Amino acid sequence: MSGGEMAEIQRAFDANFVAPAGPQLQEFEASFLAETGFKFCVAVTSGTAAIHLALRGVGVKNGDVVLASSLTFIGSVSPITFLGATPVFIDSDPETWNMCPLLLESQLSLLKREGRNVGAVLPTDLYGQSCDLDRIREVCEKYCVPLVVDSAESLGSTYRGKSTGKGASAAIFSFNGNKIITNSGGGMLASDDEALICEARYLSTQARDPVPHFEHRELGYNYRMSNILAAIGISQMSVLQERVTRKREIFSRYVNEFEEIEGLKFMPEANYGRSNRWLTTILVDPKLFGVDKEQIRLALELENIESRPIWKPMHLQPVFEGCEKVGGGVSEYLFEHGLCLPSGTALSDGDIERVAGLVKQLRR
Repeated sequence: MSGGEMAEIQRAFDANFVAPAGPQLQEFEASFLAETGFKFCVAVTSGTAAIHLALRGVGVKNGDVVLASSLTFIGSVSPITFLGATPVFIDSDPETWNMCPLLLESQLSLLKREGRNVGAVLPTDLYGQSCDLDRIREVCEKYCVPLVVDSAESLGSTYRGKSTGKGASAAIFSFNGNKIITNSGGGMLASDDEALICEARYLSTQARDPVPHFEHRELGYNYRMSNILAAIGISQMSVLQERVTRKREIFSRYVNEFEEIEGLKFMPEANYGRSNRWLTTILVDPKLFGVDKEQIRLALELENIESRPIWKPMHLQPVFEGCEKVGGGVSEYLFEHGLCLPSGTALSDGDIERVAGLVKQLRR
């Protein structure tokens, strides 16, 4: 926490706005727009809810295909199925670990020849690094497909000097407890398309028509963020850039600690942007380092230090068994060898040295 959250919560309590409406909610949305440069946004209960609203907003419907990153968290792609659409998983490129634009274009070309309707393309900004937005957008525009960017992990990052997701049909962000800033749970749908955001705001409050009684012409969702959580978000937004700075410092300290170590590599930073380095991730080559990533994870766990494998690709998940994939070798390699190190901004420099020291002790 930043330290200012309780004062913001008290403001909301004093005004007696505790429901999914109120001045703090409006202020939080305004602060988000000022930070990111988007024209319009709506705050909702989670990043997953934001993706659901975004996909519905761009017209994804039953029977459509949605092309999505395979190397991501399940909350990024499960909303595809909420709408009766089918995910097709696109592999990563090794330079950025994000959706490969070349594989995306080849698959869109194939689907067009087959006469299948593609409702949207949904890349993820992995571990805080933007996908190659311009290249992906060019491909989407060529095939007249809407682009929705999952920027849940990349708030505070930039792509060619602008906020991640800026320029897509829509982008979503997350304020879950593990994100760079948090209000304990929440998400944001952002776009420069006013009509899309107005429709999402309407759907997020059970699609209630503007009449005195409760009238509904279509089915909506209970997705609106509460005013209390928005109050927390106001204070959190004020320290976003401090958090980005600290995340990048943590990454740099790990790099310095492992500089001379064979068999450990870090997620590269693409030359088109600046990552918030949400999580510091390493690739472990067991032949060069002497042990594999799982042995490192278990050794850290014995010292009450949590680390985790990087995301298991969606095309390997049992729940998506039988779904189409394009490529897969890159994301499978990253999952097999990749480990997320402790990266929270509450870490002290001594904490980082301790983690790094334990890892280095495991060398052959």
